[in-house]
Order: sequence, then structure tokens, then C-alpha cells
Amino acid sequence: MGILKDKFKAKADAAATEIKAMLKEHGGKKIGEVTLAQIYQGMRGMTGLVSETSLLDPQEGIRFRGYSIPELRAQLPKVDGGTEPMPEGLFYLMLIGELPTKEEADHVTDVFQRRSHVPNHVFKTIDALPNATHPMTMFVTGVMALQTESLFAKRYAEGMSKKDYWEATFDDSITLIARLPRIAAYIYRKKYHNGDDINPDGMLDWAGNLAHMLGFENPNFQKLMRLYMTIHADHEGGNVSAHTTHLVGSALADPYLSYAAGMNGLAGPLHGLANQEVIKWIFEMQEKLGTDLPTHDQIEKYVRDTLDQGKVVPGYGHAVLRQTDPRFIAQMDFGKTYMRDDKLCRTVWKIYEVVPPILESLGKVKNPWPNVDAHSGALLVHFGMKEYEFYTVLFAVSRALGVLANLCWSRALGFPIERPKSVTTESVKNWLNGEGEIWGE
Repeated sequence: MGILKDKFKAKADAAATEIKAMLKEHGGKKIGEVTLAQIYQGMRGMTGLVSETSLLDPQEGIRFRGYSIPELRAQLPKVDGGTEPMPEGLFYLMLIGELPTKEEADHVTDVFQRRSHVPNHVFKTIDALPNATHPMTMFVTGVMALQTESLFAKRYAEGMSKKDYWEATFDDSITLIARLPRIAAYIYRKKYHNGDDINPDGMLDWAGNLAHMLGFENPNFQKLMRLYMTIHADHEGGNVSAHTTHLVGSALADPYLSYAAGMNGLAGPLHGLANQEVIKWIFEMQEKLGTDLPTHDQIEKYVRDTLDQGKVVPGYGHAVLRQTDPRFIAQMDFGKTYMRDDKLCRTVWKIYEVVPPILESLGKVKNPWPNVDAHSGALLVHFGMKEYEFYTVLFAVSRALGVLANLCWSRALGFPIERPKSVTTESVKNWLNGEGEIWGE
């Protein structure tokens, strides 16, 4: 069955037994209270999902299986001579719940390499799209074309037993993750480099090979890809891309269909597309001010003008976090290590000094601090990737690690189809007037 699969099955069986016993004893206990405001305002703060892979703390930020981003950067295995964690190691951690050894992380790399071949019809499907198509549309189209390879879909059609759902989901997820860098890089080269495709290098790790296929051979760009793929991988289960993948998967849609659905959510400007909005906003500020290194005062005036126009400062604020996003800090640390004199990075750091006090002074913003999107674009531009429409595709490749690890756990634990109750405003008004209940069906 494979080393990683065997370990995952053992962990999942033990967890399923524990959860069954816990629900038998405590299933009737309430977790918080749902308010009327919550059902109308995006279900904020409602505990209604189980996501085994990560947990978002408002003060500490994301923790993957209990490990913070600084701890992961220090403790996850690295490629020989590398300085940033291997995303393969993080995927192992999210699946198994234990930090892998270097040998175990290398095993994941080997599995990804063996499954990385993308059928030609996928490229032909992408080629059929106009070159003006947004990269995320191309990417999701490529994933959907790859769905022809779904083992889950094939076995379900043949009458697969429920007890085997997890295994087909696992195999599909591994294969899909293995092939995403090839699809992403093909889109980048097609759209921005006249279709000058670059073949994969089977000697490189997952993120290093992505950097190679994109056309960036700078070793520091490979380091950036390893960091980027690690810190963007998961953000607990309630964000749009994770929740959508989980929701669609709960209907027993295969991992290809589920992941594609989640990435359509990631493409929204209030979610993953925000990273392109950040760099676009900075470019527009530089153009308007006529300088590539604006002063503190110039940035402050531009920020206030942005807010006065009823717009937001992209990259600042978060639905859950109430401190600076540790993912921003990790990227800032990377920038100060490898590109301290870069003017765009220095501008990002100045914005970080300027924006929070302004937003705090308004008295309306719960979180005036930067999130992960506030810095990622500047690092990419430094190495020559100025095509900011493509940034969300990189986000999508990384996010596959978390949402598909979660999907494996959902099938292994036998989670049912997700079907929350909805109500009408009329029923709410009747309930408020003491005329009946609104919670039953």
C-alpha cells in the first residue's frame, strides 16, 4: 500500500475510533451559541467544521498540527544545502500528525516524482483557451481536464465499498498534488513566454521543480518557492477554498472536482486573488507618485486618499487574525535575508509602518495588521515574476497540500454530506414575534 498510505490509515483508524467514542459520550454538548447576526453575516465565529490539519489562533496565527510557522521553518526537513522547509514535509505532517524525518520527506518527494506525468489532453485543453484568459481560469480548466484520471470516480462507478473511499481519495490526492506544478508552469510559459515550455527535472524536489519549470533557475527563487508553498498550504477549514473543497467532497465528488471547486473560490478577490490586488495597488501608487521608493509621508498621504475614496488597503485586515500574520513575518524575514536593498520590498516594509496606525485611528477596524498577501508579490517581483495575475495560481498549488490532506481525513473518518439548515427572513421575523420556531425542518 505504500509507507505513507499505511501510516495514514493507521492514524485515521485510531482517530475514527476516538471520535466515535467522544460523540457517544458528549455529542449533545453545545459549542458556543449561534446568533442571528452570525447566520446573516457569513457564519463568522460559528464552530461547525472539523479540520484536522491546522488551527488558526487570533493572536498566534496559523498552527499546523500544533506547530507555528517559525517552528516549522526551524524543524521541518530541508533539501540538502537548503534553508527553507520542504513542502513535502508539511504535507506529511498534516496527513500523519508527526514531524517527518528527512528520509520520510524525501519519500514524499519520490512519490510525487513518480506520479507527476500529465496526459497530453490536459495541455491541449488549456491550449484551446484564448491567451487572454485569466491564469486561474486556465488552471482550474486544466484540473478539470485531469479529472479523467480519477481513480475515485472509476472505482465508485464500479461499486466501491464505503470502507475504501479513503484509499481512492488518498491516491487521487497524491496524484493531483504531484501534477499541479507541471500544469501551473505550463500555463505561465504559455501565457507569458510564448508557449516556450520547460520540461520537468526529475532530480528536483516538488517546489524546486516548480521553480525550474517556471523558468527561474536562481537557487534563492527555489528557496522562495519552498517557503511560499509551505506557508500558503492551509489556514484551517473555514476559509472559502478549504470549506468549498470540503463541502463538494462531502457529496463524494472526487478530489479533482472538489479541489477545482475550492480553487474557484480561491480566485475571488476577497480570498486568494487579494495577492494580485496588493501588488497592483503598490504599482499604481508608484506610478502616481512618480517614484519607485516613496517616502513615509508620501505613502501615508496615498493610504489616506485610498481610504477617503471608500476603498480598502489591500493586504491589511483578516477575518480571524488580530495580530500581524506570521506568514507576513516569515516573508519579511526572507526579504531582509536575500533582498535587503530591493526598493519594492523596502516600500512594503514602509507600508507596514504606515498603515496599522492609520487603520487603528479610524476605530472601525478589528485587525489593522498585514496578512500573507501584503508581502508575497514583492518577493516574486524581485526575481522577475511581475505578472501578478499569475500569483493566485501559485497560491492554488500550495493550498492543494492542505485541502487535499483534509479531504483524505474527511473520507477516512466517514464524514457525511454537509447540509446546514437555512432559514428565510420571513421565518426569522415570525420567530422574533413569537410565532413559531425556525430551526426545525
